[in-house]
Amino acid sequence: MGENEASLPNTALQGKKMAYQKVNADQRAPGHSHYLDSDDLQATALDLEWDMEKELEEPGFEQFQLDRAENQNLENSETADLNLDSIQPATSPKGRFQRLQEESDYVTHYTRSAPKSKPCNFCCLLKIFCTAIILFIFGILIGYYAHKKCPSNATSSGKLDLQLYQEILKTIQAEDIKKSFRNLVQLYKSEDDMEISKKIKTQWTSLGLEDVQFVNYSVLLNLPGPSPSSVTLRSSGQCFHPNGQPCSQEARKHSSQDPLYSYAAYSAKGTLEAEVIDVSYGNADDLKRIKEMKNVTNQIALLKLGKLPLLYKLSLLEKAGFGGVLLYIDPCDLPKTANLSFMVSLNPGGDPSTPGYPSVDGNFRQNRSNLTPLLVQPISASLVAKLISLREDRASSGACTPLELPSNEKRIVNMQIQTVTEFKTITNVVGYLKGLTSPDRYIIVGSHHHTAYSFNSQEWASSTAIITAFIRALMLRVKRGWRPDRTIVFCSWGGTAFGNTGSYEWGEDFKKVLQRNLVAYVSLHSPVRGNSSLYSVTSPSLQQLVAEKNNFNCSRRGQCPETNISSVQMQDDANYFINHLGVPTVRFAYEDIKALEGPSFLSEALFPKHATKIEEMDPFFNLHETITKLLGEVILQIADGPILPFNALDIALEVQNSLKGDQPDTPQLLAPASRLRESAELFQSDEMRPANDPEERAPVRVRMLNDILQDMEKSFLVQHAPPGFYSTLSSMSSRNGSIWYSF
Repeated sequence: MGENEASLPNTALQGKKMAYQKVNADQRAPGHSHYLDSDDLQATALDLEWDMEKELEEPGFEQFQLDRAENQNLENSETADLNLDSIQPATSPKGRFQRLQEESDYVTHYTRSAPKSKPCNFCCLLKIFCTAIILFIFGILIGYYAHKKCPSNATSSGKLDLQLYQEILKTIQAEDIKKSFRNLVQLYKSEDDMEISKKIKTQWTSLGLEDVQFVNYSVLLNLPGPSPSSVTLRSSGQCFHPNGQPCSQEARKHSSQDPLYSYAAYSAKGTLEAEVIDVSYGNADDLKRIKEMKNVTNQIALLKLGKLPLLYKLSLLEKAGFGGVLLYIDPCDLPKTANLSFMVSLNPGGDPSTPGYPSVDGNFRQNRSNLTPLLVQPISASLVAKLISLREDRASSGACTPLELPSNEKRIVNMQIQTVTEFKTITNVVGYLKGLTSPDRYIIVGSHHHTAYSFNSQEWASSTAIITAFIRALMLRVKRGWRPDRTIVFCSWGGTAFGNTGSYEWGEDFKKVLQRNLVAYVSLHSPVRGNSSLYSVTSPSLQQLVAEKNNFNCSRRGQCPETNISSVQMQDDANYFINHLGVPTVRFAYEDIKALEGPSFLSEALFPKHATKIEEMDPFFNLHETITKLLGEVILQIADGPILPFNALDIALEVQNSLKGDQPDTPQLLAPASRLRESAELFQSDEMRPANDPEERAPVRVRMLNDILQDMEKSFLVQHAPPGFYSTLSSMSSRNGSIWYSF
């Protein structure tokens, strides 16, 4: 009996289990996929039944179940063929719940985690949010201290302080410059400039300068003929060489080659016999007065060098009708040159056979053996004294009396000029120090080297020694990891004596790139011409920077003479970059006070190498060291400063200063000049704030501001300037305004 009673519950349990399994089997519609038999689907169905069971136990659910049953009958027409009797047990909430309790294996097999409560979800979200905030703050702290302790390369190289300037420049020593100078002077005997160019390239490469290369151009040069030119007095029949020596065979044997190279390159050649007419400095007023007194057609003008550009004065003489020119330097303007021959170039710049475009293979070449119809011959002051029959007592008197041909005397001479024209290869040496943050912005540092067949004195060796010393100091710092923000381009030009030919051709060759990217040009042409006064020539936008460096230098040395800064145009390789590109330019040089007090444009004359002894003027090369450090500071300021040190207000002031005078157009130009000054003052006070406040140096704003500063002086280029004058603001301000309205 007990066994039978015990077996009944088991038998009933097994029957209920089998009935439940039959209901599940009967609920499968025919044609269903075999995937419906999977355990996953069954688990999902049981989970749904568990949730429904909880809902059915809630009060008020009975009415909801009736409504839902009616809706299912209307909406689910696809399940109308199901056997409703087979799923009848499933409609009983109590029976379903009991079966889930009774089948322990069923419940154990299909276990489901209880749903999380809302407080648990809120706690988790709060934890995640707090963790994110802590990580964010921690990241900010790490970034701040990392930036403070390890600044970027751009920041470290972009803000050179005074101490870093001095660390770079203190390695420049006068003794090193002197040694380099002497090594270069020994190369004078070279027949062309290639040997000197190789020496310069080897030096720069050994110092670590990047990508040093030769840039060669085949250009048309006008060279001395096989015999010197001569001047013969018709009255006495005496023949003289340009330096005043007689033309006798014996004198020629004992003379040097100086008379051979005393000539005007690109002058017309031939013979002319005519009256000599003294035109003094050849300005417009002198010529107007002379033309009223005499017939000047096809006559020979006796012309002094200086005060105005030579090419401008020759253009006036050509228009007046002169046929020839005897050119000399008055001893009162430049002492110690009375017996010296000199050379001048009548080439405004570049290769005469390719005007306005580079002398590269494939370009058309014009046949231009001379650039003027005038026969031009430089002569010494001693020869002029013989032409005007100057008395010995007057020549040897203490007071300097300017040379002048007596107006009541007539002198007829025969001048003979011999030159030859040949194509020669000139070589430029170019090296780069690539910038770190703005490698597409260039600062050119230019010197020149000796060119064969010309006078170059020793000034080329002086400038080359200085640029080499600066490269040495700069590369020592570069090897320690520093670089300037902008690229510095070092150039040693060839063909300078024939019209800055090397720099012109290189500039024309890369004109498009330079117009867009060139920031400034720093000239090292003839850095030591005397030993009494430091003389600075600069574009208006750089005058403030140059004045600051001058004052700082004199305070260091304990000698502070009056600042001597000028914005007159330069007669050197900066010509192309100023005149055609409108690039700000600066040059430092030591001069004699006498030369500074004399007329300008005397530097157009090139004297023989023994005329200026560099070691006599600067025996210990201290002047060379000062020039190198001054230029070095300016170069570093321009190449590495975050904001270019150009001053817009100085440009406006230069415009106003150039309008001082009695020219007819001055009154109507004063009002625009005043408005320009007001705009410049506003620009300096507002737009230039990033120069003084590092917090306002947003990269985009700094780049835009530097582009504006870089292009300021280009806005003042003159379209059609007179011959010999630059097409820039400095040219207009450096000369008397009357020349612009003279003809």
